[in-house]
Amino acid sequence: MTDNQIRVRYAPSPTGHLHIGNARTALFNYLFARHNQGTFVVRIEDTDTKRNVAGGEQSQLDNLKWLGIDWDEGPDVGGDFGPYRQSERRAIYQKYIQQLLDAGVAYESYKTEEQLQADRQAQKARGEMPHYEYEYANMTAAEKQAAIQQARAQGLKPVIRIRVPQNKTFAWDDIVKGHVSFESQTIGGDWVIQKRDGMPTYNFAVVIDDHLMKITHVLRGDDHVANTPKQLMIYEYLGWQPPKFGHMTLIINSQTGKKLSKRDESVLQFIEQYRERGYLPEAMFNFITLLGWSPVGEDEIFTQKQFIKQFDPKRLSKSPAAFDQKKLEWVNNQYVKAADLSRITDLSLANLIQAQLIDADPDLETIEWVRALVSLFKEQMSYTKQIVDLAQIFFTDPQQLDETAMSELKKDNAEPTLKAFQAQIKTLPRFTATQIMQAIQATRREIGVKGRKLYMPIRIATTRSMHGPGIGEAIELLGYDKTQQHLIETLKQLEN
Repeated sequence: MTDNQIRVRYAPSPTGHLHIGNARTALFNYLFARHNQGTFVVRIEDTDTKRNVAGGEQSQLDNLKWLGIDWDEGPDVGGDFGPYRQSERRAIYQKYIQQLLDAGVAYESYKTEEQLQADRQAQKARGEMPHYEYEYANMTAAEKQAAIQQARAQGLKPVIRIRVPQNKTFAWDDIVKGHVSFESQTIGGDWVIQKRDGMPTYNFAVVIDDHLMKITHVLRGDDHVANTPKQLMIYEYLGWQPPKFGHMTLIINSQTGKKLSKRDESVLQFIEQYRERGYLPEAMFNFITLLGWSPVGEDEIFTQKQFIKQFDPKRLSKSPAAFDQKKLEWVNNQYVKAADLSRITDLSLANLIQAQLIDADPDLETIEWVRALVSLFKEQMSYTKQIVDLAQIFFTDPQQLDETAMSELKKDNAEPTLKAFQAQIKTLPRFTATQIMQAIQATRREIGVKGRKLYMPIRIATTRSMHGPGIGEAIELLGYDKTQQHLIETLKQLEN
């Protein structure tokens, strides 16, 4: 590895499924690394054991792979800078905790949660921002040591806090935001670098990991901006050069204009949910990459190679990225239309099986029938799970036609047309789309109707819809028995 080789990382917590926002962070880091022939690292930040979810790590990795992202180093592939799980790096962190303690810039803090809460309440009453109040203020070294000994004797376990320097400015030139600075008094007082259980806090561990793993650039969400001065403080205390930071803008709900929140149930927000609905990974890759990054030109559909070739962090947006569900559906529809029919059939078959419309172990004839079904609707599907609703007519008994459909049939005086078509299909040697269309033409000749007055009544009566795919193919898939049943029910409704 050369000294100037770009190394970036994506560092999820195993607290659940892969969120759209986290997926974007992973994608931007991946594209930045690949564009610059750099190294992309995946690191698991699992020090918050209370929030870790069983299977959370595997879910993250599986969904990243599904999106088409690969990495050079990580918990599953190894590398020269492991371990790649923070929970396996405790001895490493302890070394630097001790170094800061020895230097006198970190110390044991024995304030209990009750004391801290009381401090916050008093600060609130005084109209102050919540902050940690130094528990050894105005003590001599001997008095401080006596207080620590007394706390230990009581069996209290300390956290380790870092001293925040007074009247100091922490600043950096952000890749996205430009020059950013924080005053030390806004940080909230001395903060915890090691918890009572001995685990490091995020803002401490991330610095140790990024330095030891030789991370050169940190691209992450805007919600991490306030963490950066704390991290710069650790870099400075340890005498290390920090990486270059870039904080990507928030993703907002295009309908509400509010930050995309996991509590916002109006938008699907986890990659797993899109997988289950039959979205294509390359479409998700395309859509997410354009959330807060703009390519040159007006094109909106790109291959992964095209994204890698032109990815430039200078084109990361300074404005919030709007998550538009309808736009995502449009993007995915472009990929569905371009995809091989067999691939879309496989996904749609899984959706139909999950909906219990098809047996879990379908025979070859059923699979071929589904393939024909999918070919009818492929052009209009935004995602394959839509096949469940689009194809309901093929799996259920005919519903009563609504007033609009009935009005259309009565306006066209459809009864003779339907009776003639019903008789025509009885004579067909084979119930295929081609012969069904021949039966429709024979009906035209017999009754003397044509165009919309011929096709619309037949479409409504058989498919129970005024719109849809090719009428011959749709009726063939319905099959003779179901088609006759639909015609009989429609004629009964017309007679009443």
